[in-house]
Amino acid sequence: MCLSIPMQIVAWEDAGGDIATVERPQGGGDNTVRRETVNMMLIGPQAIGTWILSSLGLAKEVIDDEERALIEDALAALSASLEGDYDPARHFGDLQAGRSELS
Repeated sequence: MCLSIPMQIVAWEDAGGDIATVERPQGGGDNTVRRETVNMMLIGPQAIGTWILSSLGLAKEVIDDEERALIEDALAALSASLEGDYDPARHFGDLQAGRSELS
Protein backbone atom coordinates (compact mmCIF):
# COMPACT_ATOMS: atom_id res chain seq x y z
CA MET A 1 0.00 0.00 0.00
CA CYS A 2 1.26 3.47 -0.86
CA LEU A 3 0.37 6.56 1.12
CA SER A 4 0.19 10.02 -0.38
CA ILE A 5 1.86 12.52 1.92
CA PRO A 6 1.18 16.27 2.09
CA MET A 7 4.19 18.21 0.82
CA GLN A 8 4.65 21.93 0.20
CA ILE A 9 6.17 23.26 -3.02
CA VAL A 10 9.31 25.26 -2.17
CA ALA A 11 11.15 25.56 -5.52
CA TRP A 12 11.02 24.71 -9.21
CA GLU A 13 13.69 22.52 -10.79
CA ASP A 14 12.83 23.48 -14.38
CA ALA A 15 11.35 26.46 -16.19
CA GLY A 16 8.41 24.45 -17.55
CA GLY A 17 6.98 23.60 -14.13
CA ASP A 18 7.25 19.84 -14.61
CA ILE A 19 9.60 19.14 -11.66
CA ALA A 20 9.36 20.75 -8.21
CA THR A 21 11.17 20.52 -4.91
CA VAL A 22 8.74 19.88 -2.06
CA GLU A 23 9.17 19.50 1.68
CA ARG A 24 7.39 18.84 4.94
CA PRO A 25 8.34 18.90 8.62
CA GLN A 26 9.28 15.47 9.92
CA GLY A 27 8.15 16.09 13.49
CA GLY A 28 9.99 14.88 16.54
CA GLY A 29 10.75 18.41 17.70
CA ASP A 30 14.20 18.60 16.07
CA ASN A 31 13.13 20.76 13.07
CA THR A 32 14.03 18.01 10.61
CA VAL A 33 12.60 18.56 7.13
CA ARG A 34 11.90 15.88 4.55
CA ARG A 35 12.72 17.23 1.09
CA GLU A 36 12.26 15.53 -2.26
CA THR A 37 11.83 16.20 -5.96
CA VAL A 38 8.45 15.40 -7.52
CA ASN A 39 7.01 15.21 -11.01
CA MET A 40 4.20 17.79 -11.38
CA MET A 41 2.88 16.70 -14.77
CA LEU A 42 -0.44 15.32 -13.43
CA ILE A 43 -1.49 18.55 -11.74
CA GLY A 44 0.53 21.13 -13.67
CA PRO A 45 2.57 24.04 -12.34
CA GLN A 46 1.43 25.40 -8.99
CA ALA A 47 2.49 28.40 -6.95
CA ILE A 48 5.36 28.14 -4.48
CA GLY A 49 3.79 27.44 -1.08
CA THR A 50 1.00 25.26 -2.48
CA TRP A 51 0.38 21.98 -0.63
CA ILE A 52 0.08 18.84 -2.72
CA LEU A 53 -0.29 15.11 -2.10
CA SER A 54 2.86 13.29 -3.17
CA SER A 55 3.36 9.58 -3.66
CA LEU A 56 6.42 7.84 -5.06
CA GLY A 57 7.84 11.05 -6.54
CA LEU A 58 4.59 12.10 -8.22
CA ALA A 59 2.37 15.05 -7.28
CA LYS A 60 -1.15 13.63 -7.39
CA GLU A 61 -3.46 16.36 -6.10
CA VAL A 62 -3.56 19.94 -4.81
CA ILE A 63 -5.01 20.10 -1.29
CA ASP A 64 -6.39 22.94 0.80
CA ASP A 65 -5.71 23.60 4.49
CA GLU A 66 -8.81 21.74 5.65
CA GLU A 67 -7.93 18.58 3.71
CA ARG A 68 -4.33 18.81 4.88
CA ALA A 69 -5.42 19.07 8.54
CA LEU A 70 -7.50 15.89 8.20
CA ILE A 71 -4.65 14.02 6.53
CA GLU A 72 -2.10 15.21 9.11
CA ASP A 73 -4.43 14.03 11.89
CA ALA A 74 -4.74 10.60 10.26
CA LEU A 75 -0.95 10.38 9.87
CA ALA A 76 -0.48 11.37 13.53
CA ALA A 77 -2.96 8.66 14.55
CA LEU A 78 -1.05 6.09 12.49
CA SER A 79 2.25 7.16 14.04
CA ALA A 80 0.78 7.03 17.56
CA SER A 81 -0.63 3.57 16.86
CA LEU A 82 2.75 2.29 15.67
CA GLU A 83 4.36 3.69 18.83
CA GLY A 84 1.71 2.05 21.05
CA ASP A 85 0.37 5.44 22.15
CA TYR A 86 -2.91 5.68 20.23
CA ASP A 87 -5.77 7.47 21.99
CA PRO A 88 -8.92 7.81 19.87
CA ALA A 89 -9.96 10.95 21.76
CA ARG A 90 -6.89 12.75 20.35
CA HIS A 91 -7.54 11.92 16.70
CA PHE A 92 -10.27 11.99 14.08
CA GLY A 93 -12.19 14.89 15.64
CA ASP A 94 -14.19 15.22 12.44
CA LEU A 95 -15.53 11.68 12.87
CA GLN A 96 -16.24 12.16 16.56
CA ALA A 97 -18.20 15.35 15.80
CA GLY A 98 -20.24 13.39 13.25
CA ARG A 99 -21.12 10.78 15.87
CA SER A 100 -22.59 13.37 18.23
CA GLU A 101 -24.72 14.73 15.39
CA LEU A 102 -26.13 11.23 14.82
CA SER A 103 -27.10 10.76 18.46
